[in-house]
Amino acid sequence: MKMIMLYCLLIAIISCQGLNQNPQKDISSPKGYKMESPERFKVRESLQEISGIVYYKDEEHFMSINDEQGKVFQVGLRTKSPYPFWKFGKSGDYEEILNTGKEWIVLKSNGSLHIVNGLFTDTTSSTVYHFPKGDAGSKEFEAAYFDPTRNSTIVICKNCADDKEKKATSAYAFSMDSLQFSPEPVFSYPYADISKLAKSPSKHFRPSAAAVHPIENKVYIVASINRLLVITDLSGKVLETHKLSSRDFNQPEGITFAPNGDMYISNEGDEEHTADILKYKYHPQP
Repeated sequence: MKMIMLYCLLIAIISCQGLNQNPQKDISSPKGYKMESPERFKVRESLQEISGIVYYKDEEHFMSINDEQGKVFQVGLRTKSPYPFWKFGKSGDYEEILNTGKEWIVLKSNGSLHIVNGLFTDTTSSTVYHFPKGDAGSKEFEAAYFDPTRNSTIVICKNCADDKEKKATSAYAFSMDSLQFSPEPVFSYPYADISKLAKSPSKHFRPSAAAVHPIENKVYIVASINRLLVITDLSGKVLETHKLSSRDFNQPEGITFAPNGDMYISNEGDEEHTADILKYKYHPQP
């Protein structure tokens, strides 16, 4: 009887070890980063639903939004003071913030872009450019980045009805010259090109944040639902796919870079997890 109990205990221990190791299975890192060892910074209560971040000046000046209020917050990684904020619009489902070098832009989930006027002043407001309505069904967006080679803001579908049949995720361009959206996608990310997509929690590629690497000039795309980090060139060609650890990435909704290549990824909080920003130091490869 004792032998049977000992055998059952041994099987239980092995099973638990397997379960504990499984979430980290197939985790990989882009060149220059060690994804297994981030530096973690907790986010204050006012930004538990943090939806996007931009590195601005230094680590005490990240610009961020949450997905409910029309406010831009200034986040210091080590500050103990309340985050200053500037209200640019009505409450809504805001998903991404980016800086073109001249303008601050906030993406709403319906594809509308809010160009923020007078940020850091008492008269902050925004000018809204609506995504054109078409006959191709509903569209939802969470990720966007600025492409200086096109002088355009690229907005990436998270859930666009016409993508399902194409088995690809579409990206549209908003020209900073004409202030108009492209009527058709400028490129798309075929599911077949994303190597780890089939084993992810969703069979569709659903980006939640994006940013251009300042040194590599590649686009890093975070997909929260898929728990993937996908790297592409500026034309949309998929170059790498990396699985993200469920231990570190509860709900990644923002990504940005310091000029030296250090990468920061923000996680939205929930009832069990506190929102945070993870820092990954960049070590350029020869």
